[in-house]
Amino acid sequence: MSGVNFFGIRHLSPAGAFFLREFLDKTHPELVMIEAPSDFEDVAADIVRAETRPPFAVLAYTKSIPVRTILYPFAEYSPEYQAMLWCHENKIPFRFMDLPSETFLALSDERLRKAEEDECEDSGENTDENKPDVYEQIAEKSSDGSHETFWDRTLEQCADADAYQEGANLFGANIRTLSDENRYDEEETALRETYMRYVIRNEVKDGVSPERIVVVTGSYHVEGLKNWENEEILPELPVISSLHTLMPYSYYRLSTRSGYGAGNKAPAYYELIWDGLQKGDRLYAANAYLSKIAAKMREIGNAASSAQVIEALRLAESLAKMRGGLLPTLRDLRDAAQTCIGEGNFALISTAAADTEIGTRIGEIPEGVSRTSIQDDFYRELKELRLEKYRTIVAQDLKLDLRENIRVSSERSAFLDLNRSFFLHRLRILGLGFAQCVPSSQENATWAESWVVCWTPESEITLVESALKGDTVEIAASVSIKEAVEQAQSMSDIAKAIDDSFRCGMPSSAGYAISALQAAAVDAVSFEELAKTAFRLSRVISYGDIRKVDCSAVEPIMKQLYYRACLIMSNSCICNDDASRKIADAINMINSVELAQDCLETEDWIKALKEVSSRDDLNTKLSGLCTAILLERNEMTNEELKIEVSRRLSKGVPADLGAGWFEGLALKNRFGLIARLSLWESLDEFINSLDDEEFKRALVFLRRAFADFSSGEKDSVAENLGEIWGLNGAQVSETVNAPLDDASQQLLDELSGFDFDI
Repeated sequence: MSGVNFFGIRHLSPAGAFFLREFLDKTHPELVMIEAPSDFEDVAADIVRAETRPPFAVLAYTKSIPVRTILYPFAEYSPEYQAMLWCHENKIPFRFMDLPSETFLALSDERLRKAEEDECEDSGENTDENKPDVYEQIAEKSSDGSHETFWDRTLEQCADADAYQEGANLFGANIRTLSDENRYDEEETALRETYMRYVIRNEVKDGVSPERIVVVTGSYHVEGLKNWENEEILPELPVISSLHTLMPYSYYRLSTRSGYGAGNKAPAYYELIWDGLQKGDRLYAANAYLSKIAAKMREIGNAASSAQVIEALRLAESLAKMRGGLLPTLRDLRDAAQTCIGEGNFALISTAAADTEIGTRIGEIPEGVSRTSIQDDFYRELKELRLEKYRTIVAQDLKLDLRENIRVSSERSAFLDLNRSFFLHRLRILGLGFAQCVPSSQENATWAESWVVCWTPESEITLVESALKGDTVEIAASVSIKEAVEQAQSMSDIAKAIDDSFRCGMPSSAGYAISALQAAAVDAVSFEELAKTAFRLSRVISYGDIRKVDCSAVEPIMKQLYYRACLIMSNSCICNDDASRKIADAINMINSVELAQDCLETEDWIKALKEVSSRDDLNTKLSGLCTAILLERNEMTNEELKIEVSRRLSKGVPADLGAGWFEGLALKNRFGLIARLSLWESLDEFINSLDDEEFKRALVFLRRAFADFSSGEKDSVAENLGEIWGLNGAQVSETVNAPLDDASQQLLDELSGFDFDI
């Protein structure tokens, strides 16, 4: 057996980290070699700085698009991290010995390419498709039914470093025996171990005694590295140009729940185990876990007494002994908490358990450490805009008032929320996911914005990837907007880019998009496209003053689109009922644009509305909608409405056309419609004039028209009908709003599925 000291570990193992430090104290090596990409040594000094607080990760990424990334995360109780700290404290050198990250990235690309080729050539013969993987085999063989619990009970509860080292190495050797890797994994594992053996040999050749070397590696690789003395040719390594950076990480991302294969189920609980080992208290994790569960329960208003915690601890210890363990594992503690604190119902403690087991911790990296320029810019902006407290994995609400704050003295403070808005919209454009803009309770107020802010490691990854677009958040957002214009499939897509430019406080970036929109505006486009584009541009103009941006270049284009929409609206209303939904939305958009912008001629829009309202050859639902808009704008008198109702709801008009017109009329200003008794008199006369078949036909459309009326609106309609029929309004309302009996419901269902040859 070689003289090199191999200490097999699991990536996130509190006992491994603790006993590794004991082992290093005992052997006091001249060199510690750690399984991590060999090109990460340039960040090693930053990793061991006192200001660097776990969890954190080293992120490697390619320089070219599409960006490929690999992550190497660490917690405080990662054995590799504690090995680095021990070396730093004892002034002993350490080396990373795994393949360089640029090779891992190249292998990832090569593996993807080969997998695609194999998929094309696959014959469909795969006899091992349903064979359980190695961890499932361990779970089947273990009395606990879980490889996680098996590891906890057999290795996290070891009494000393020798027992842990022997157990971990044996565990890894058995994993190699049980493992059935695919050929890609086998090839990569073989290459990695060949490279690591090569690195060990080189260190020995450089004069380090093998007995004075400690190799910290995953327990799986111990057997593969023991024959390091055998000379072998290192194959040429594939590489892809890449960079790497240090970044904060979170406990959630370290957990297997997030999909991280090398993680554990409960990072925060494992921290309790680490704390207990540091304190020399083997029961510390159990006591702290149950106490935290009880505290979380009390925080959310549920009762949890000290007596329940004591009983839960006793039960957990009993369960551990029954299951062959020395100390309670997470499974034992959770079962005990469910029984004694959750009264047998895990749902009662599920939230408290998630907080206690996974936790919300996020790491910290010192300013300026191993960051790209765009990361430096992001953190600088975060500090200047006082948004640092929102960089947590717990979602928080942020409400912004974009108006000038006249109660403060400095300009920076006066426009703090406005500048926050610019910054958050730039991050949104980059797809960072740090902040999501949500509808404000004051949705008509151009000065109000509501955001939900939540930090995730994916946000940092996206930020690093954005470095390919620019050195600052603003420059990268500007490039993203330009790309959006180049990839735009419609005028409204270009208008969205203009909207984004002004929301980001970057009017200079809108110039390219405005030129593209002017070029596209000369082409023939649909009424819906004109409406969507004009609506976006109108919104830009509306908040221009609030956002302190000059929108003068946008106004002429909006006018042009508005007038074109007025001209072609009537022809666009020659459509079937399915298409009418989109046209109705477009009509409402143009109406909003005209109401919002004083620079537009109202007469052109009113003329277009009256034409659609009065014509019989157009979609009747759209005619009804235009009539409702005219009523809302006081452009139609009660007498004119009565004439139109009599014409549309007369016996000579097909039932579906009359009901469709009323459905369109009910789309706007229902309060105003309900207040017009003459309308309901005309509708009553229309329904009474129908025979049975016509009534069934009209019923389908009328039911659809009233489907989204509120209960209060239905009550008001019922009171009108009661007055018309000479009945008590309350009784009519009770009858109208009563649930249908089974026969009536079945009839309506049958009618709704029948097309009446329409």
